[in-house]
Amino acid sequence: MFLQLAWRNIWRNPRRTTVIMIAIIIGVWSMIVLGALMRGIVRQMVENNISTLTGDVQIHRQGYRNDPAVENSITEPAEVETALEAVLPSEAKWASRVRVNAIASTARHSTGVTLVGIDPPVEDQVSFIGPTAIIEGRYLSQEDDYGIVVGEALIEKFESRLGHKLLLMSQDVDKEIASRSYRIVGIFQAELEVTEKQFAFVTISTAQEMLGLGNGISEVSISLKDHGEADQVAAALKSTLPAEYEIHAWKELLPLITIYLDLYDTFVFIWYLVVFIAMSFGIVNTTLMAVFERMREFGLLKALGMRPWWIIKEVLTESVFLLVMGMIVGNILGFLTVWALSGGGIDLSALAAGAEYAGMSRVIYPAVIAKDVVGANLVVLVLGLLVSLYPAAKAARFTAVEAMTQT
Repeated sequence: MFLQLAWRNIWRNPRRTTVIMIAIIIGVWSMIVLGALMRGIVRQMVENNISTLTGDVQIHRQGYRNDPAVENSITEPAEVETALEAVLPSEAKWASRVRVNAIASTARHSTGVTLVGIDPPVEDQVSFIGPTAIIEGRYLSQEDDYGIVVGEALIEKFESRLGHKLLLMSQDVDKEIASRSYRIVGIFQAELEVTEKQFAFVTISTAQEMLGLGNGISEVSISLKDHGEADQVAAALKSTLPAEYEIHAWKELLPLITIYLDLYDTFVFIWYLVVFIAMSFGIVNTTLMAVFERMREFGLLKALGMRPWWIIKEVLTESVFLLVMGMIVGNILGFLTVWALSGGGIDLSALAAGAEYAGMSRVIYPAVIAKDVVGANLVVLVLGLLVSLYPAAKAARFTAVEAMTQT
């Protein structure tokens, strides 16, 4: 009986019902779409930062992160390799690197860069740099003793091009200035322009020879299939390797991203509340109007023996119908919008400077998480019923005589 009466009552005034349903649909749609966009932004920030030479776990010699100089390099990489083979999951990948601060210069320009010596085929499986990142020229090979790969933004800043020479200077193990001339064999493109300006890549053997490191390396970067395993792997390596090594998971290496992740759930919940508060005014006003228009009807029902709780139940049932129908349509529209945006993403190239300042990618791809969708719908349903209690209680408070005298 309650369901039948509720369904008929909400369609007594189709225009009013349609208006409140549109408000609910827009609210649910905005929660899902904007939640997916925020989740996509944070997820891409994590992926970009991990792939930009950070990795899921890094190993350094004690003191290197505070002072990234060649004297703080790992002198016995074989010891680290043995521990990695014993601890890492089978699907994990790792790469050794030489990384030092350097000065890159041409005849007319000079700037500070990070010189990174890599093992080309291995690095391709661990970080962003690889054949797919090259937009002009070619990727490094192990035989490139004098080849270098630089970013598109650095080339534009230097007004240089493929095939030109680039002089790199840094401090070697004897604290003397070491320099070497390289020829640009490839130009890479990264998600963030700052990455293109910061890094210059040569082969690891070339970097070791230039700096006099012998077999020494600066760091080992580990890539895992699941980012959530980073803390567990880092803990296992700490218990295996001597105390002279520092092992850090990506959350320690990227503290700003970690803060974003911690704040994300709170931000989404606040956003849901803001949207619902705006929507709740419409729900309360519409339900109150429907209640006052039917006051004589409620009086008659009370005179026939209907209890106050039944009236509250009747009004809440009507609210459930409105909320559920609005939620269904809002969810469908939200998923369709996310699906439409997932193909090409949202291109922020025109706002690249502002996006990079915030650590965002040039293109945003929304990501739907089950708990976000469930949370949005629960907020609408539960709080929607709570705000409907006021008009329902108001209808139940009138006596049969008072209700019958309403015009």
